[in-house]
Amino acid sequence: MKQFISFIRKEFYHIFRDTRTMMILLLMPIIQIILFGYAITTEITSVPIAIFDQSRDEVTTKISDRLIASEYFDLYQMVDSEAEAQALFKKGKVRLVVVFPPLYASSSDASVQLLADATDPNEATQLTAYATTIIQQGEVDSGTSAVAGSGSQLSAGISPVVQLLYNPTMKGAYNFVPGVMGLILILICAMMTSVGIVREKEVGTMEVLLVSPIKPIYIILAKATPYLLLSMVNVATIFCLSYFLLEVPIVGSVVLLFSISILYALVSLCLGLLISTIADTQQAAMLISAMALMLPVMLLSGMVFPIENMPDILQWLSNIVPAKWYIIAVKDVMIKGLGAASIMKEIGILVLMVLALILLSVKRFKIRL
Repeated sequence: MKQFISFIRKEFYHIFRDTRTMMILLLMPIIQIILFGYAITTEITSVPIAIFDQSRDEVTTKISDRLIASEYFDLYQMVDSEAEAQALFKKGKVRLVVVFPPLYASSSDASVQLLADATDPNEATQLTAYATTIIQQGEVDSGTSAVAGSGSQLSAGISPVVQLLYNPTMKGAYNFVPGVMGLILILICAMMTSVGIVREKEVGTMEVLLVSPIKPIYIILAKATPYLLLSMVNVATIFCLSYFLLEVPIVGSVVLLFSISILYALVSLCLGLLISTIADTQQAAMLISAMALMLPVMLLSGMVFPIENMPDILQWLSNIVPAKWYIIAVKDVMIKGLGAASIMKEIGILVLMVLALILLSVKRFKIRL
């Protein structure tokens, strides 16, 4: 045991005296959580719009004021014709134009027209949805039954009641924080572990370690343990930044969240061990880690794109991405406040992945040696 602890201490010394490694391990999580929490977000605010008000009555004035006062829209200018609105679209000055027909308040079948720049379909859908909701609320307050939309009309007297569960303010950070955790643990545990082991093989010191009195399996564990412990430090940092900086609540058990993170970190470490048996150079290990781990985490885990919208073959491939199950479990515990019984499926899948990867890694490692 003393020899094992000495090897772990040696690995910590290697990590702490390498400035680049320390930057990756400790600063990268902070930078990523801030970027994904603030810069990379699906929320749309302060979008420039134009209003073409052909009615200019009290009702359209109140609705226009409501649109301008919302956090989603900023009035670029009032226009006097559709040609002027089209010119603003072509110049890229506005993303949405609201057109009120003549005699809007006195007409029973008049409808508001929304012209949106659909070069970004997702943005156009969100903008029209925001504007429709605001206009409908303005119509209800004004006592009119005319409808916002592109020529559509709602039945009078029907008013849907919408309640947003778990994320009432619709903050993008609620979705990105679990995904960033999955991405960071993969990068730190898998990439750094694989690079650390391959570096020993590349410079020729692995053979020296293997002829030492300690068994080879303990050497591998000693190289992986520091990254596991540092990963838990990063998880704690992410939780603190999420709670205090991004205002993402931690509704469920913190102990359960750390337990899930440890299990996922073990999967990542085993992936790093497997990559180290394949790559012969540090550059190859980093390239394999980036291509085989980072891209699937970002594209197939549900971190950025909904899995339900993907083709069937990609939905099937997403099942072998460990980050998918980790992100689902973290969301259920962190955001929804569920207990361990509700995430047993995700825990079971991650445990099976750990066992399978350990067997495969050990087998390939022995063959390589």
